[in-house]
Amino acid sequence: MNPSSDSILTEGLFSLSETAFTTRALEIFRFQYAQNTLYRQYTDTLGVDPSAVQSLERIPFLPVGFFKTHPVRSTDFTPEVVFESSGTTAVVTSRHEVKQLDLYRRSHTAAFELFYGSIKDWCIIGLLPAYLERSNSSLVLMVDDLIRASGHSDSGFYLYEHEALYNLLQRLEQRGQKTLLIGVTFALLDFAEKYSMQLEHTVVMETGGMKGRRKEITRAELHSFLTDRLGVPAIHAEYGMTELLSQAYSKGKGLFTCPPWMRVLVRKEDDPLDVTGRGEGIINVIDLANIWSCSFIATEDVGTIHADGRFEVAGRVDNSDIRGCSLLVATPT
Repeated sequence: MNPSSDSILTEGLFSLSETAFTTRALEIFRFQYAQNTLYRQYTDTLGVDPSAVQSLERIPFLPVGFFKTHPVRSTDFTPEVVFESSGTTAVVTSRHEVKQLDLYRRSHTAAFELFYGSIKDWCIIGLLPAYLERSNSSLVLMVDDLIRASGHSDSGFYLYEHEALYNLLQRLEQRGQKTLLIGVTFALLDFAEKYSMQLEHTVVMETGGMKGRRKEITRAELHSFLTDRLGVPAIHAEYGMTELLSQAYSKGKGLFTCPPWMRVLVRKEDDPLDVTGRGEGIINVIDLANIWSCSFIATEDVGTIHADGRFEVAGRVDNSDIRGCSLLVATPT
């Protein structure tokens, strides 16, 4: 297949079989090598011959740091929206130029309903105080879409109105309403420190995000505290980032599952081309929804991929200037 149009590239994207995933990934790799100048330069610098790439493990993964220094575009386009990562004014943030916002909406909707069923069955509550201050947050846009799609009168965002949130959760519990409380880590901790509850119909989902607001704790410590205080059997989690258009979800113990159009591999820290589909290493993500930027991202997250394909994240690489970014110095365009 020669990807040459939006419809060909996205056809059947959100219902790929395991065998179709590899075929589509290789097609998108060749498309992006041809249409993404930065990715082509990086691939050439690594000495990779695109015609020799016949497996997922042989595909070059672009270091995520390039989103901080260069436009990452496949084809030339005017972005419909630009997502930016969080950070202080002293920190260079990532910018993800999104050609088609609808593609992101289709991706996050399909993933949510794959793992949790129809959005209309849920009341969606977003506890994202810091992120609500940013109009270019992909997380806020996703949760806002879920709130709107739920159609529930009590769905909405909360800043620091903890008492109002506590009262609302109590009312929803009394009605037996399926509820998703999705929040950044520090905000969930702040709420759980003030209120102890016994939630039977509510899923509590953390999206990460301490950002220096509190003392860092391990995921196990975080989940133990939240399950004890909020009375839920497990803490769910979402794995996503500004540079991706797809998310993986965990329903407990920090074990994430990817939707069919997303895949995680791991690489060795000292060799960007030493990639495998199992074991420990630094996480590489294949996100086939990233058609118009780059679908093959070398993250800075350390993790483990288990035999059943689920993965967990242990933390970040100590030196974020990982080997790979330094291999190519290109002038931003």
